[in-house]
Amino acid sequence: MVQTKTTTVVIPRTLKQELDSMKESNRETYADVIGRLVHIVKEDDESHLELSEETKKKLARGQEDFRKGRFYTTAELKKELGL
Repeated sequence: MVQTKTTTVVIPRTLKQELDSMKESNRETYADVIGRLVHIVKEDDESHLELSEETKKKLARGQEDFRKGRFYTTAELKKELGL
């Protein structure tokens, strides 16, 4: 059995209505709805942590360019742009 603790949270009526609309059944609790939302947010956040293969290749190419001196200094870039 999951340990629970009762707490009171004051939320706007519109938010309560949104939570009500997210219930998958009448028996689902607000804790269930909030738990599901937290899980979705965590899962989504973690998916953004992994770099795509294309991004990894671009980073490697940029590092190689830097090692070989293929870059502009700030002064060179300003001169090139006429700033």
